[in-house]
Amino acid sequence: MPGFGPPDARLLLVGLAPAAHGANRTGRMFTGDRSGDFLYAALHAVGLANQPTALHVDDGLALRGTRITAPVKCAPPANKPTPEERDTCRPWLDRELALLRPTLRAVVVLGGFGWQALLPVLEENGWPVPRPRPRFGHGAHVRLDELHVFGSYHVSQQNTFTGRLTPAMLEEVLGAAGRAAGLM
Repeated sequence: MPGFGPPDARLLLVGLAPAAHGANRTGRMFTGDRSGDFLYAALHAVGLANQPTALHVDDGLALRGTRITAPVKCAPPANKPTPEERDTCRPWLDRELALLRPTLRAVVVLGGFGWQALLPVLEENGWPVPRPRPRFGHGAHVRLDELHVFGSYHVSQQNTFTGRLTPAMLEEVLGAAGRAAGLM
Protein backbone atom coordinates (compact mmCIF):
# COMPACT_ATOMS: atom_id res chain seq x y z
CA MET A 1 0.00 0.00 0.00
CA PRO A 2 1.57 3.33 -1.00
CA GLY A 3 1.53 6.41 1.15
CA PHE A 4 -1.33 8.88 0.79
CA GLY A 5 -1.08 12.66 0.74
CA PRO A 6 1.00 15.32 -0.94
CA PRO A 7 4.59 14.46 -1.92
CA ASP A 8 5.83 17.70 -0.31
CA ALA A 9 4.10 17.18 3.05
CA ARG A 10 5.35 18.99 6.14
CA LEU A 11 3.68 16.44 8.45
CA LEU A 12 3.88 12.65 8.18
CA LEU A 13 1.69 10.14 10.01
CA VAL A 14 3.24 6.69 10.38
CA GLY A 15 0.84 3.86 11.12
CA LEU A 16 1.42 0.15 11.38
CA ALA A 17 0.29 -1.70 8.25
CA PRO A 18 -2.68 -1.70 5.89
CA ALA A 19 -5.75 -3.37 7.36
CA ALA A 20 -7.12 -6.34 5.42
CA HIS A 21 -10.67 -4.97 5.49
CA GLY A 22 -9.70 -1.31 5.23
CA ALA A 23 -6.78 -0.07 3.12
CA ASN A 24 -6.14 -3.44 1.54
CA ARG A 25 -9.71 -3.41 0.21
CA THR A 26 -10.06 0.29 -0.63
CA GLY A 27 -6.59 1.17 -1.93
CA ARG A 28 -5.79 4.00 0.51
CA MET A 29 -4.28 4.03 4.00
CA PHE A 30 -6.80 4.08 6.87
CA THR A 31 -9.80 4.12 4.53
CA GLY A 32 -12.86 1.95 4.95
CA ASP A 33 -12.48 0.79 8.55
CA ARG A 34 -13.15 2.09 12.06
CA SER A 35 -9.53 3.00 12.69
CA GLY A 36 -9.66 5.27 9.66
CA ASP A 37 -13.00 6.72 10.79
CA PHE A 38 -11.35 7.71 14.08
CA LEU A 39 -8.18 9.08 12.44
CA TYR A 40 -9.83 11.11 9.67
CA ALA A 41 -12.38 12.62 12.06
CA ALA A 42 -9.48 13.86 14.21
CA LEU A 43 -7.51 15.12 11.21
CA HIS A 44 -10.59 17.04 10.08
CA ALA A 45 -11.24 18.41 13.58
CA VAL A 46 -7.77 20.01 13.69
CA GLY A 47 -7.88 21.25 10.07
CA LEU A 48 -5.53 18.74 8.43
CA ALA A 49 -8.22 17.05 6.27
CA ASN A 50 -11.00 18.59 4.19
CA GLN A 51 -13.62 16.08 5.38
CA PRO A 52 -14.08 13.81 8.41
CA THR A 53 -14.61 10.55 6.51
CA ALA A 54 -12.66 8.34 4.13
CA LEU A 55 -14.79 5.77 2.34
CA HIS A 56 -12.97 4.96 -0.89
CA VAL A 57 -10.09 6.23 -2.98
CA ASP A 58 -12.30 8.60 -5.04
CA ASP A 59 -14.32 10.15 -2.18
CA GLY A 60 -12.75 13.63 -2.46
CA LEU A 61 -10.67 13.40 0.70
CA ALA A 62 -7.64 15.69 0.66
CA LEU A 63 -5.02 16.09 3.35
CA ARG A 64 -3.56 19.52 4.07
CA GLY A 65 0.25 19.37 4.15
CA THR A 66 -0.01 15.86 5.61
CA ARG A 67 0.96 12.43 4.30
CA ILE A 68 0.12 9.01 5.76
CA THR A 69 2.31 5.92 5.43
CA ALA A 70 3.19 2.72 7.25
CA PRO A 71 6.36 0.69 7.80
CA VAL A 72 4.64 -2.48 6.53
CA LYS A 73 3.12 -2.12 3.07
CA CYS A 74 0.73 -5.09 2.86
CA ALA A 75 -1.88 -6.49 5.23
CA PRO A 76 -0.15 -8.90 7.62
CA PRO A 77 -1.66 -12.20 8.78
CA ALA A 78 -3.92 -11.73 11.83
CA ASN A 79 -3.35 -7.96 11.46
CA LYS A 80 -0.06 -8.28 13.39
CA PRO A 81 3.05 -7.36 11.39
CA THR A 82 6.28 -9.11 12.23
CA PRO A 83 9.77 -7.63 12.45
CA GLU A 84 10.60 -9.63 9.31
CA GLU A 85 7.78 -7.90 7.39
CA ARG A 86 8.92 -4.53 8.73
CA ASP A 87 12.48 -5.19 7.60
CA THR A 88 11.36 -6.45 4.17
CA CYS A 89 9.32 -3.28 3.60
CA ARG A 90 11.91 -0.90 5.04
CA PRO A 91 13.29 0.26 1.66
CA TRP A 92 9.89 1.82 0.81
CA LEU A 93 9.71 3.75 4.09
CA ASP A 94 13.33 4.79 3.63
CA ARG A 95 12.64 6.10 0.12
CA GLU A 96 9.49 7.92 1.20
CA LEU A 97 11.37 9.71 3.98
CA ALA A 98 14.22 10.59 1.62
CA LEU A 99 11.71 12.17 -0.78
CA LEU A 100 9.99 14.10 2.04
CA ARG A 101 13.23 15.28 3.66
CA PRO A 102 13.24 18.78 2.09
CA THR A 103 9.80 19.68 3.46
CA LEU A 104 9.18 17.37 6.43
CA ARG A 105 8.99 19.15 9.80
CA ALA A 106 6.94 16.81 12.01
CA VAL A 107 5.98 13.14 12.30
CA VAL A 108 3.22 11.53 14.33
CA VAL A 109 3.87 7.85 14.95
CA LEU A 110 0.80 5.75 15.76
CA GLY A 111 1.97 3.01 18.10
CA GLY A 112 5.16 1.48 19.42
CA PHE A 113 5.75 -0.80 16.42
CA GLY A 114 5.81 2.21 14.09
CA TRP A 115 8.05 4.12 16.52
CA GLN A 116 10.60 1.30 16.57
CA ALA A 117 10.45 0.99 12.78
CA LEU A 118 10.78 4.71 12.11
CA LEU A 119 13.70 5.80 14.31
CA PRO A 120 16.38 3.76 12.48
CA VAL A 121 15.07 4.99 9.13
CA LEU A 122 15.17 8.61 10.32
CA GLU A 123 18.74 8.08 11.47
CA GLU A 124 19.68 6.52 8.14
CA ASN A 125 18.26 9.57 6.36
CA GLY A 126 20.42 11.99 8.33
CA TRP A 127 18.33 13.01 11.31
CA PRO A 128 20.29 12.83 14.60
CA VAL A 129 18.50 10.20 16.70
CA PRO A 130 19.91 10.23 20.25
CA ARG A 131 21.30 7.17 22.05
CA PRO A 132 19.66 5.58 23.84
CA ARG A 133 16.76 5.97 21.44
CA PRO A 134 13.76 7.91 22.76
CA ARG A 135 11.03 5.76 24.28
CA PHE A 136 7.56 5.55 22.78
CA GLY A 137 4.56 6.78 24.70
CA HIS A 138 1.37 8.65 23.99
CA GLY A 139 2.30 12.32 23.87
CA ALA A 140 6.02 11.59 23.55
CA HIS A 141 7.86 14.37 21.75
CA VAL A 142 11.46 14.43 20.62
CA ARG A 143 13.18 17.01 18.45
CA LEU A 144 15.75 15.84 15.91
CA ASP A 145 17.19 19.14 14.70
CA GLU A 146 14.37 20.67 12.62
CA LEU A 147 12.19 17.53 12.81
CA HIS A 148 9.66 17.03 15.62
CA VAL A 149 8.61 13.42 16.29
CA PHE A 150 5.44 12.79 18.31
CA GLY A 151 4.05 9.52 19.63
CA SER A 152 0.39 8.58 19.87
CA TYR A 153 -1.39 5.39 20.74
CA HIS A 154 -2.52 3.65 17.58
CA VAL A 155 -6.07 4.32 16.37
CA SER A 156 -6.95 0.61 16.52
CA GLN A 157 -10.31 -0.42 17.93
CA GLN A 158 -8.43 -2.05 20.79
CA ASN A 159 -7.38 1.43 21.91
CA THR A 160 -10.37 3.53 20.83
CA PHE A 161 -13.16 1.23 22.05
CA THR A 162 -11.53 0.91 25.48
CA GLY A 163 -10.93 4.64 25.90
CA ARG A 164 -7.16 4.26 26.00
CA LEU A 165 -7.17 6.70 23.07
CA THR A 166 -9.92 9.31 22.92
CA PRO A 167 -10.63 11.81 20.12
CA ALA A 168 -9.39 14.64 22.37
CA MET A 169 -6.11 12.82 23.05
CA LEU A 170 -5.44 12.27 19.34
CA GLU A 171 -6.49 15.79 18.41
CA GLU A 172 -4.06 17.18 21.00
CA VAL A 173 -1.11 15.29 19.47
CA LEU A 174 -2.17 16.11 15.89
CA GLY A 175 -2.58 19.78 16.81
CA ALA A 176 0.88 19.95 18.39
CA ALA A 177 2.39 18.24 15.36
CA GLY A 178 0.52 20.52 12.96
CA ARG A 179 1.83 23.57 14.79
CA ALA A 180 5.39 22.17 14.80
CA ALA A 181 5.08 21.56 11.05
CA GLY A 182 3.91 25.14 10.48
CA LEU A 183 0.51 24.03 9.21
CA MET A 184 -1.52 25.82 11.91
